Amino acid sequence: MIDSKQQHFARAFALVVLVAFSMTICAAEQYKLVVREPFARIVDGRYDAAIKTLEKYLAEHPDDLECMYALAVAYARSNDIQTAVTHVKSALDGGLPFGRFVAGPRDLLKPLTESSEFKALAEGREVELLHGPMLGCVTEESAKFWVRTAHETPVQVIVAASESMDSTIRSQIVKTDREKDFTAVLAVENLKPDTRYYYQMLLDGKREPRKWSFQTFPVGGRPAKFQVAFGGGAGYTPKFERMWRTIASHNLPAILLLGDNVYIDHPTRRAVQQYCYYRRQSRPEFRDFAASTAVYAIWDDHDFTTNDGRGGPDIRQPAWKIPVWHTFMNNWNNPYYAGGSEDQPGCWFHFSIADVDFFMLDGRYYRTNPRGKNPSMLGPAQKKWLFERLRGSNAVFKVLASPVPWAFGTKPGSLDTWEGYKDEREEIFSFLETNKIDGIILLSADRHRSDVWEIKRSRGPSFYEFESSKLTNMHTHKIMPGALFGYNKKCSFGLLSFDTTAEDPQVTYQIINIDNELVHTFRVKKSQLTHAE
Repeated sequence: MIDSKQQHFARAFALVVLVAFSMTICAAEQYKLVVREPFARIVDGRYDAAIKTLEKYLAEHPDDLECMYALAVAYARSNDIQTAVTHVKSALDGGLPFGRFVAGPRDLLKPLTESSEFKALAEGREVELLHGPMLGCVTEESAKFWVRTAHETPVQVIVAASESMDSTIRSQIVKTDREKDFTAVLAVENLKPDTRYYYQMLLDGKREPRKWSFQTFPVGGRPAKFQVAFGGGAGYTPKFERMWRTIASHNLPAILLLGDNVYIDHPTRRAVQQYCYYRRQSRPEFRDFAASTAVYAIWDDHDFTTNDGRGGPDIRQPAWKIPVWHTFMNNWNNPYYAGGSEDQPGCWFHFSIADVDFFMLDGRYYRTNPRGKNPSMLGPAQKKWLFERLRGSNAVFKVLASPVPWAFGTKPGSLDTWEGYKDEREEIFSFLETNKIDGIILLSADRHRSDVWEIKRSRGPSFYEFESSKLTNMHTHKIMPGALFGYNKKCSFGLLSFDTTAEDPQVTYQIINIDNELVHTFRVKKSQLTHAE
């Protein structure tokens, strides 16, 4: 008979083997974890363990810039500045922006950045604009611009309707804030609807040479034709970062990022969160894209907590919830956060383009246990906000964007989707039917593929759901038999084309892959989404 100690050892050994096997599989198909996990060890002070893993990976992949970056941090923390600087030089020679070592995480990088060796290396490489500009909060007559700088620096944006930058409109001068991770948001108003504008940044009065452009939205509340992109599952994968250029080639006014935007999975380690944001924000493909396409972002489990995780009903517990929320707000340029204060945190909000309303939902902060009594994904405050906004909307189409799928059968055996919150989903759908709210379009992410789903109803029109969550992920989820269509061969994004000028307004969903190939088209008309009189 095996005693309890032997049983405990056997279970522990089996767990170690399972974890090691899982990490091998994950590393093979999820690059986003390769450097992130050793980086978490650096944050925990386990420098030797991190170095061992990173050196092994670099030996197998000698051109990996993220590995060089992390090794520079690890050796600096181990007080081996000479070796750290060697890795800095290798990373810079390979094309990693010098700003990566300035952005930080700053506390973690202090032994390196305060060394005389690094300061000598920095001469002639100084950079002030580290991340951004990121466009957001666009309307028919205004826009906002997010930036991160190397120091607390006065910043300003100048906007003009001509590329020659004549007759500029200027924002107020705002100083980037150390308490907000050296970021600031600049607002420009008095713009004209549906107009192409050009802009430049001024940092401490000095004009940045780079020029970007963007398009204001059509006149609010009126019929229009326009397109937006959406998707999720954007794990950091260098070979797939070209996706941002693919989307940018469509010259879209906006993109909806529906969660798993950077993949953190370390809610108690702020430096890991920062690292995951910084490596994406430093990519030239993403910087160029986000400078000209308004970005609207919510989170899902991997950006907020851990896989399939939930925050619970308590505003301040677990203790990591509000700090993670602050980090999220410091890294995106959303119109507002519905609560707006620590008394009601969360990342839900809404915005409009022409006569279409978009409702961006937070499916994690207040999520309760799906196996508990009366489980809720949204929480009472968000649900009240949603119902009030929907009841007051006169938009032709109302787009409900959820981080996880609405349709049942999208993730068999899991309660992480709305399948684990059936009663709350029914409450939302019944509210729409009882109040005869027409023109509902459902969006979602989470599953690493692009789908079309129909949710049939007994006392109203079907709901159509468009799902897409393989923007840059390597990992793929299989096609589900219940979908009207599914695609998972390559990375892809969703393109929504709205035409509310038509006699019967319509929405066209196109699945486009990373190579800009049109995979599938699905069209739904307003008459199909209208309740019978």
